[in-house]
Amino acid sequence: MSEADLPAGVRYQEISRRLESGRPVRLGVLSVAPDARARVEAVHGAALSRTETVRAQARRSGALFAVNGTYFDAGTGRDAGGPYGDPIGLYAENGRVLSEALAGRPALLLGRERGRLDARITAVSTVGRLRAADGARRELDGVNRTAGRVPGCGGVGGDRLAADGPAVTRPSKGVCTDSDEVVYFTEQWGRTTPAGPVGSTEVLLAADGTALRTRTPAGGLLPEGGRSLYGIGEGAAWLRSHVRPDTRAAVSMRITDPSGQPLTGAVRSALGGSARLLSGGDIDPDAGRLGPDREPRTVAGVASDGTLLLVAIDGRAPGESVGATPTEAARLARSFGAVDAVNLDGGGSTTVVLEGRLRNSPRGSEKGKVTERRVANAIAILPP
Repeated sequence: MSEADLPAGVRYQEISRRLESGRPVRLGVLSVAPDARARVEAVHGAALSRTETVRAQARRSGALFAVNGTYFDAGTGRDAGGPYGDPIGLYAENGRVLSEALAGRPALLLGRERGRLDARITAVSTVGRLRAADGARRELDGVNRTAGRVPGCGGVGGDRLAADGPAVTRPSKGVCTDSDEVVYFTEQWGRTTPAGPVGSTEVLLAADGTALRTRTPAGGLLPEGGRSLYGIGEGAAWLRSHVRPDTRAAVSMRITDPSGQPLTGAVRSALGGSARLLSGGDIDPDAGRLGPDREPRTVAGVASDGTLLLVAIDGRAPGESVGATPTEAARLARSFGAVDAVNLDGGGSTTVVLEGRLRNSPRGSEKGKVTERRVANAIAILPP
């Protein structure tokens, strides 16, 4: 696809650069002007509980262009146990929060104001609430994830890296646990919720939110087009006491600033990142938290005029493209006009698809074979 085939206000470039160290790097850079004749949306595959390649997600959504989006629970390694595909941190589509934020982490927020793209990068939290028909209220701990398993930590309370460890109130590496939770599963999750422990309880909900029935232990098929409230520990006891069949519980999950105050402006899509790279044109101290390694990276940036920048940095190919450190990625994004930028999922996930064709070289390891990794979601450019 040539640049002329993209909608007015959208431009894609493939560029070779040399870092300050002299090492080579290849970039795919997409820019979307605020008045571009295109839509920018977060998209996922057939179900949030499963992964798909960026190319498959682009095809499913009818996207002209797509790059990978948020980090996700790979369900492997020392912290195995989660479903393969669960987004880690904030993820929203069509104005609905489908995965809660890691409190205080930066996110790319996308909306429209007066017919123009409104792209922002800001620190966010989420606030979840439940209110039963009898008036009882409770925090909603999460959306579309295994109850008790909190990748990245930083939940609403009770998260611990070890069963006997102190509470973790800020995002952290690793997977926290929480023995008392209620998690909301939406129809986007998939057909089956995870098998729950002894004593867990799940309330199955119709499409209009009416409670259909309760099952203990939790886990199993969701109603067609329906949802569920899934509880463990005190959360399960609360559901059994207050959410009865044929009643309706009010469920909400709002995106807020880190202090819990509402955000200004409409948010249609949101994708959480791991660290802020640029803030007001300066390299953000948060970038140093990611470490010094050069890796393939996907970066979202916003220019001073509101133009959205999506920068994919190839790596793991010595002599061709070595990737970038977080600081180098920040400088590269700034060189294209970004004043704010956030680091999205990278490594073997960094993928660029243009008109159904793979345009970069994703690798899962140094000198590895070019392979399209299955990922949780993507940022898609669609026709107006």
